[in-house]
Amino acid sequence: MSVRCNDRHGRWRGRTVAFRASDEEVRQLDALVALSGLSKQDYIMSRLLERDVIVVPSSRVQRALEDVSRDILIELRRLNDAHELPVELREVMQVLAKTLYGLGGVESAPETAVAEASMTNLQRGD
Repeated sequence: MSVRCNDRHGRWRGRTVAFRASDEEVRQLDALVALSGLSKQDYIMSRLLERDVIVVPSSRVQRALEDVSRDILIELRRLNDAHELPVELREVMQVLAKTLYGLGGVESAPETAVAEASMTNLQRGD
């Protein structure tokens, strides 16, 4: 039996909710959680309840930005054609771009930054 937990807002969280996911979905979820800077539970609850996920800059978020960027670059180098770009990777790239844009690290709008980054890397062969 699980232990009852009292969260920051004084709520008792004694219920467990579980679901199944594929390896790809878990990797995507882990990347999105890391970029948010939240715990996995807080991230999932925010998204399920359609609340905004507000990223607070920290060293943890900075490391996640670096790690996710590195993983995206490795995947882009592996691809020969932009049409091969998996939907899951596009979604992570969009969240990465929005996060960087929100933190002031990207000059253009998030959608433009994602398109430019993916096409530039594919054209250069990086």
